Amino acid sequence: MSGLGPAADLDVGDRRQLLIDMLRIRRFEERCVELYSASEIRGFLHLSIGEEACAVGVMRALGPHDAVVSTYREHGHALARGLSMRSIMAELEGKVDGCSRGRGGSMHLFDVDARFYGGNAIVAGGLPLAVGLALADHLTARQQVTACFFGDGAVAEGEFHESMNLAALWHLPVLFCCENNLYAMGTSLSLTESETDLSLKAAAYRMPSWEVDGMDASAVAHAAREAAASVRAGGGPHFLELRTYRFRAHSMYDPDRYRDKAEIDAWRHRDPITLLGDELRASGELDDGALETIERDIAGEIDDAVAFAAASAFEAVEDLERFVMTTEAE
Repeated sequence: MSGLGPAADLDVGDRRQLLIDMLRIRRFEERCVELYSASEIRGFLHLSIGEEACAVGVMRALGPHDAVVSTYREHGHALARGLSMRSIMAELEGKVDGCSRGRGGSMHLFDVDARFYGGNAIVAGGLPLAVGLALADHLTARQQVTACFFGDGAVAEGEFHESMNLAALWHLPVLFCCENNLYAMGTSLSLTESETDLSLKAAAYRMPSWEVDGMDASAVAHAAREAAASVRAGGGPHFLELRTYRFRAHSMYDPDRYRDKAEIDAWRHRDPITLLGDELRASGELDDGALETIERDIAGEIDDAVAFAAASAFEAVEDLERFVMTTEAE
């Protein structure tokens, strides 16, 4: 249940890449806000602005054959996992060139080649899926890890406890990553959990559990690397409580009246992008010129993705029943 210290084992290349990955997510989602306001993106849209360190830190610990199960707040996970920005943007706009052929939208990104198994609109819905994927790897003796992301709200669901129990009982290779942003939709953690130290809940299932500063990308990367290595080596499931915060509302539909503005401002002073950027500047590992080049490259990538999505078509009406299983009446 102990936390891990700073990631002294990360070199300058690792830390620069963490910063670049976080900037890609932040700038992508900021453009999504603009497109949503222009009705280019419709439906629900959940942003991870403020939580980027969780996504990039964990993904740095995974290999291409590991699996990832995500939540409806998944754009950052998908980008950090390696899904193309083009395919994600097209999916958000409901286009056929999207990673889910435009059928899933923001909450159901999926890419089997990347072993990225969603996107799940159901709170805690991904936990049993992760246990199933890990069980398959375990039964076939594959040394692979399934990383499962979920929010603090999922901890109140029955699926959480069932999944934790089975993963521990069967000694499955799952890395549980709880992104604790303190609010399950619009309800404070203190109003839904009698024990707000979520790592203690995991420890009750006799699995190693660590609380991690989820606003520190280097700390997340270090903790995830240690945990994933142990899981891969046969250490059974591990649990990371990533203590983070979302700067924006729960979704674009949420007026966000349940949080004190002073609280949001206080957390903004711990912006993971600003913290790592300042650290790299102070150490001489990054200068303003290099940062401007990074920002320019990211802006170009986003412009390309937006143009790609705009040029993509909606799925043809005659194809809408493809991939749909039907049962004929007897």
